[in-house]
Amino acid sequence: MEFKGKNVLVTGASRGIGRAIAQKLGKLGLKVWINYHSNGVEAERVKEEIEKEGGKGAIIQFNVADEKEFIDAIKLILETDGELDYLVNNAGITRDKLAIRMGVEEFEEVIRTNLTATFIGCREALKVMGRKRFGAVVNVASVVGEVGNLGQANYVASKGGVIAMTKTFALEGAPRNVRFNVITPGFIDTDMTKGLPERVKQELLGRIPLKRLGTPDEVAEGVAFLLSNSASYITGTVLRINGGMVM
Repeated sequence: MEFKGKNVLVTGASRGIGRAIAQKLGKLGLKVWINYHSNGVEAERVKEEIEKEGGKGAIIQFNVADEKEFIDAIKLILETDGELDYLVNNAGITRDKLAIRMGVEEFEEVIRTNLTATFIGCREALKVMGRKRFGAVVNVASVVGEVGNLGQANYVASKGGVIAMTKTFALEGAPRNVRFNVITPGFIDTDMTKGLPERVKQELLGRIPLKRLGTPDEVAEGVAFLLSNSASYITGTVLRINGGMVM
């Protein structure tokens, strides 16, 4: 895979899928801006891992759900590098609870972090990338945004919104040669799934035709492809990385 641009911002890059994406893009030659909200120690480790492989990394701390902080972060990247070529909106949270017990504040908190923040990132990226008629954005949604999930009305709504919103940004970005795509990971082997009871894991595996959890690296490969020149004629698409759960 080859890249026309030079740098990328990955939100929520200090752990899990975001960490794997940052490492993959660093190996492929992009300077990676590693965003984190609260885990600076892990963000520093990601930077060290990228540089150990011969890549370039920079740490940038901000809360994606804070519009001013997100805008200021992109301004800093532009002041430092003179450009922002790629963006991966990966940061997200869960606040799981059955819908009948979920408060509006719990619903809105997840929407704000997962959906509104992705909107802010896409909007600001389109402004910056549109000026030079080049750029690509990948938004990280979830398989549950396509099929629903018990106890996750807020999370499902946020990820379903990301899927739909990405298509609108793809339409608006196309005249400016800025591509927007979305990936929907299935159940991936991260700290979140490691904490699941064995009974729940077995139930999940029964729903996955490939009979295993995915890896963060497999998701990172999909993100890298959609950002790269290899996907230069792909925009507004949903790439499902879910072991066959949704076909």
